Amino acid sequence: MNQAKKKNFKIEPFKHKVEMDPKYAEKTWKILEDAIHEIYNHNASGLSFEELYRNAYNMVLHKYGEKLYSGVVTTMTQHLREIARIVEAAQGGLFLEELDVKWREHNKSLQMIRDILMYMDRTFVNNFNKTPVHELGLNLWRDHIVRSPKIRDRLLRTLLDLVHRERTGEVINRGLMRNITKMLVELGTNVYQEDFERPFLDAASDFYRLESQQLIETSDCPDYLRKAEKRLNEEIERVAHYLDSKSEAKITQVVEREVIGNRMKLLVEMENSGLISMLIDDKYDDLGRMYSLFRRISTGLQTMRELMTAHLRETGRQLVTDPERLKDPVEFVQRLLDEKDKYDRIIQQSFNNDKMFQNALNSSFEYFINLNIRSPEFISLFVDDKLRKGLKGVSEEDVELVLDKVMMLFRYLQEKDVFEKYYKQHLAKRLLSGRTVSDDAERSLIVKLKTECGYQFTSKLEGMFTDMKTSRDTMQGFNATSAGTEGNEGPTLTVQVLTTGSWPTQSGARCNMPTEILAMCDKFKMYYLSTHTGRRLTWQTNMGTADLKATFGDGNKHELNVSTYQMCILYLFNQADRLTYKEIEQATDIPALDLKRSLQSLACVKGKNVLRKEPMSKDISEDDVFVFNDKFSSKFYKVKISTVVAQKESEPEKQETRQKVEEDRKPQIEAAIVRIMKSRRLLDHNNIISEVTKQLQARFMPNPAVIKKRIESLIEREFLERDRVDRKLYRYLA
Repeated sequence: MNQAKKKNFKIEPFKHKVEMDPKYAEKTWKILEDAIHEIYNHNASGLSFEELYRNAYNMVLHKYGEKLYSGVVTTMTQHLREIARIVEAAQGGLFLEELDVKWREHNKSLQMIRDILMYMDRTFVNNFNKTPVHELGLNLWRDHIVRSPKIRDRLLRTLLDLVHRERTGEVINRGLMRNITKMLVELGTNVYQEDFERPFLDAASDFYRLESQQLIETSDCPDYLRKAEKRLNEEIERVAHYLDSKSEAKITQVVEREVIGNRMKLLVEMENSGLISMLIDDKYDDLGRMYSLFRRISTGLQTMRELMTAHLRETGRQLVTDPERLKDPVEFVQRLLDEKDKYDRIIQQSFNNDKMFQNALNSSFEYFINLNIRSPEFISLFVDDKLRKGLKGVSEEDVELVLDKVMMLFRYLQEKDVFEKYYKQHLAKRLLSGRTVSDDAERSLIVKLKTECGYQFTSKLEGMFTDMKTSRDTMQGFNATSAGTEGNEGPTLTVQVLTTGSWPTQSGARCNMPTEILAMCDKFKMYYLSTHTGRRLTWQTNMGTADLKATFGDGNKHELNVSTYQMCILYLFNQADRLTYKEIEQATDIPALDLKRSLQSLACVKGKNVLRKEPMSKDISEDDVFVFNDKFSSKFYKVKISTVVAQKESEPEKQETRQKVEEDRKPQIEAAIVRIMKSRRLLDHNNIISEVTKQLQARFMPNPAVIKKRIESLIEREFLERDRVDRKLYRYLA
């Protein structure tokens, strides 16, 4: 079999060159130019976009891209110049409508032209850094329409006039405005800003500067704020309807500056309607409006806060220094609480619980509540009034609420140890007389004080409750041993054994008690000392009470609840119907001040005058004579005769209490000095003062002069020594 021979084939190119029609570019561009004209003339329905795209494609392919691109620019420019003449010719309100219609037509035409020239956009435009067709169309519209000399200024005036008319209450075509401003944004951010936004902001500034001046002269502060808020909301709404969203911050800043910022000081200080007037009259809505508007200004809230602080401090200063208001401590504290409640509500409801305003409120209260050195005493008296009398018709939750409010005032006190001194005295009277509203309420307040100041602050107060419980147990034992040994007649005795140091006892308290009572006291003393060794009992006659059965004329019988001092006085009238002040003083040996108060209670209080005083007057003198009032009568069988006592301390008592407080402070200051020096070993005088103040300010504000004296005392007792070179340096001696 013969093998076939392999043959190779070769294809030769054309030997002759294909000649292109020399008029190809002109003819093809003429087709495309006519198509663009038809598009602008709204006759595009008869065009073959596929054929047009192919023609444009071929022109670019055959290196006629520049001719195609420049031809498009020229043709579009011709049409836009014609459109500009049409827009310019539009009269009155038709101007914007014509511009809007032509803009929408131009966009539609531009979209079709871009579709035809898509290949040119992708290749020629990219390769030769030309402007894309769509952007080109926008630029040409900007240059030949929007920035045409006869259109540009007219367009701006028309837009600003429409905004002004809307501000003055007219209704405008917001849809048309939105279309025009949207056109400016689409032409470029710089076009919108330069051709409209900047003049718009300048015009707004002029408008609101003039309007705010007129308003400030004709409106009160609340009315001005309402109108300012309305204007601000209007501008925000205007942006939402037909301006660029980025304009909101700029236009609101203009309104804030012209309407609020530049008028801020005048508004807050406006007589009879400014910030102070709003605070006085509890204008929560107006205050909230001022807060929300002023917070837009960098210094707005600071301006409000400073004026509120100044007003609050002056109001508080007048409140705590007014002699008339100091006559009733309970009312004094209640006014403070009412003032605190008032501003708490304002800050909560109007100032959005702003911490800066809350801090200003706290600092103001701390400032003026400590202007009155009797504030600690008055707050303790207020607590005593509420826990002794109770709050009628209120629940335990309401009692807790009152105690919480009192604790707020307590936190402002710089001399918390003075409060402790008075509170201990008042608590002792409530516990010993059994006149506390409830043990739970008493213990609740002590828990609050412990949380605020620590265990050391309340340890003695808690010891008082412990003593009361121990005393009840002791009396049960005493009564059990005494059962059956006495008949039903004769006095009975109830004793509370108080731990020295926990109670505010008076070492100088004295009184000659009746023989029958002394016998019972001796009996209890023997029982107590038999069960407790190494202890000593001292009778505190100034702190006791007694129930006496008394028979008056016509057999009228009553049970009198009196103090121990009053009991001793009344016992004297079992042997005599008439006694002089001197005779009573000599027989009872009651201190003069307590004796006068006791006699005043027994003889001068209407409805409780079991004694008659000659001559009759409200005051007790040493020449007075007292007679048993056998004509005494009362609709109650049990009559409580409270000792007439000043609700607040007299000047001598106040000085005595202050002296005790100062004495109690000395060991606390010394302990703080020793703690500091033990850890630091070597410290200069100023730093010791600073450290001691920091440690003790939770209880009281120590006086630097007193600290210096305590340092000197510690040096004398060789706890510290001065440095031999620098006398201001102190060294701890281990």
